[in-house]
Amino acid sequence: MPVPDIGRRTVLAAAAAAPAALALPSRASATPSRSGKPRLLPGGGDLGPNVLVFDPSTPGIQARLDEVFQQQESAQFGTGRYALLFKPGTYNGLNAQLGFYTSIMGLGLSPDDTTINGDVTVDAGWFNGNATQNFWRSAENLALVPANGTNRWAVAQAAPFRRMHVRGGLNLSPTGYGWASGGYIADSRVDGQVGPYSQQQWYTRDSAIGSWLNGVWNMVFSGVEGAPAQSFPNPPYTTLATTPVSREKPFLYVSGSEFRVFLPEKRTDARGVTWGNGTPRGTSLPLSQFYVAKPGVSAATLNQALAQGLHLLLTPGIYHLDQPVQVNRANTVVLGLGYATLVPHSGVTALRVADVDGVRLAGFLIDAGPVNSPTLLEVGPSGASRDHSANPTTVQDVFVRIGGAGAGKATTSMVINSRHTIVDHTWVWRADHGTGVGWETNRADYGVVVNGDDVLCTGLFVEHFNKYDVQWNGQRGRTIFFQNEKAYDAPNQAAIQNGSVKGYAAYKVGDGVTLHEGWGLGSYCYYNVDPTIVQHSGFAAPNAPGVRFHDLLVVSLGGNGQYEHVINDTGAPTSGTSTTPSTVVSYP
Repeated sequence: MPVPDIGRRTVLAAAAAAPAALALPSRASATPSRSGKPRLLPGGGDLGPNVLVFDPSTPGIQARLDEVFQQQESAQFGTGRYALLFKPGTYNGLNAQLGFYTSIMGLGLSPDDTTINGDVTVDAGWFNGNATQNFWRSAENLALVPANGTNRWAVAQAAPFRRMHVRGGLNLSPTGYGWASGGYIADSRVDGQVGPYSQQQWYTRDSAIGSWLNGVWNMVFSGVEGAPAQSFPNPPYTTLATTPVSREKPFLYVSGSEFRVFLPEKRTDARGVTWGNGTPRGTSLPLSQFYVAKPGVSAATLNQALAQGLHLLLTPGIYHLDQPVQVNRANTVVLGLGYATLVPHSGVTALRVADVDGVRLAGFLIDAGPVNSPTLLEVGPSGASRDHSANPTTVQDVFVRIGGAGAGKATTSMVINSRHTIVDHTWVWRADHGTGVGWETNRADYGVVVNGDDVLCTGLFVEHFNKYDVQWNGQRGRTIFFQNEKAYDAPNQAAIQNGSVKGYAAYKVGDGVTLHEGWGLGSYCYYNVDPTIVQHSGFAAPNAPGVRFHDLLVVSLGGNGQYEHVINDTGAPTSGTSTTPSTVVSYP
C-alpha cells in the first residue's frame, strides 16, 4: 500500500524529538414463523472467522499472528478487522505485532491468567518510523514478560492499552524515536519504567507504574500509583490523585468452555488497578444473552435482538445500517470486537440510546456515510433529564471517523444528552488524510456536543472539525485530558470566522454554564492551506467562579497558523515556528 498523504503529521514535532481479505457471511435476518411473527433470534454462537482463538497448545500461533499483521500493517483504511483472543495459560517466545483494526486480548478474569513470555508490539516501520498514524488497534487483559525487558507500544489515537500487566518496562515511541501522537492506558500495571520519549501527549488512568521518564507537551494522570508529581508546565505533568468516577470496559473471558462477558462495577475516587487482589468486582453475563452479530446483518435484525432483551456482541467486520440501532433497555451492553465498524447510510444516525440507566457501549468504530447524518451517536434523547448517578451509561473505546476511508459527512458526531454519562476514551476524528477529504467533502461542524448535566470525560480526543470540536452545554461537566488539532484544511480566515471572533475554539463551554472543570487540555493548530490564519483561542468559556480550568496549552505546529490566546483573552500568543506551547496553569 502506498504511504498516504499525511498532512501535518510529517512536520509535527521538532519539539518532540527524543531525549538522548475479509470474508463476509451472508446477510442474516429473522425468518417469519408460521404465525407470521418473526422467530426469536438465538443468543450465543460462533464468533466468526475473524476472531482467532488460541490456547497454549495451538500449533503455529506465531505464523498466524504474522499473517494477520502482514495483511493489516499498512491497511489504514482497509476493510480487514481482527480480534486475537488468548485463553488462560502461558505462551512462550511470541511477538504479536499489531496492525490496523487488530485487537489482542487475554481471556482470563485477571491479566495474570494469560501470560505471554514475549511482546505485543506496535512500531512504525510501515511509515518510515513515524508513529503518528498508528491508529485503531488495542491490547487488553494480558500479562507480558518482554523479551528484552521493555515492550514497545508506539501508538497514536484510538489505540487503548487496557487491563495489561507489563512485567518490565513500556516504551511508547517507535524505533528511532520518531514522531508519535498518543495515547491511553487504563487499569494497567507496568512494573518498570514507562518511557514516552517522543510522545506529544498521553493519558493514564487508574493504573500503577514503576516510574515515568519524561513529557513533551501534555502528560495527564488520574488515579495512578507511581505517577510523577504535579508539575505542569515543566515538566508538563497534570496529576490527580484519584479519578472521580470510573467503570472499566466490559470484556470477554472464558469460564470452563464457555465465553462470558464481565461487567466491572463502578468505582468512585478510584486509584490503581481493579484486578490486583484476585477476582475483580462486578458481574458477568453468559454469551447466550448476547446476539452475536456478523457483518452483513441488517439494522432491523440488530434492533429485533435488542427488543428481545438480548445484548449485542459485534464480531469484527463492517456493518451497513439503513436505520439507527436503538438501545432502549437499561443495562444493555453493546460490545465490539476487532474494531467492528458501523456505517450509517441515507443520513441516518448509527446508534441511539434511550434515557435509561447503565448502558455500556464499548469497542467499536462509527464511520460516517456519504449522505450527511445530523448525528452519528446519540446518548439519550434531546431533553433527557433522569438521574443516572448510581448507574451511569459508559461510552468506552467508541471511535468516530468522518472521511478517510471515503467521503463521509455528519453535522455532529457524538451527542451526549443523558446525565452522568462517562465518556472514557474516545477519538472523534474528521479525517485530514486518506480519501474523501476536503473542507466541504467531509464536512462535519461539531465533534462532541454535551447537553446533559454531570457528564465526565476521561481521555477525550477530538480533532479537525469545521466549527467547535467540543461544545459543552451541560452543567457540572468535567474533562480529564483533552487532545485536539484544529482543522488543517480551512481555506482562509473567512472560512473559520465565528461572528466577530477569529476561529471556533477547540473546546467551548456554553455561555449559560455556571459549573464546569477541566484538567490537562491541549489544542494544536496546523493551518497548512493558509498559514496566515489566526485563531483567537483554543478554549472559550464563560467567566464564572464555578468554571475552572487547570493546565491548558495551545501549540502552533511549525508556524502554520497561530493562536492569539490560550483561553478567552488569557495566555500569551503562539509565535514563530518552534512548536513551543503557550500555557495557562489555572483559569480563572
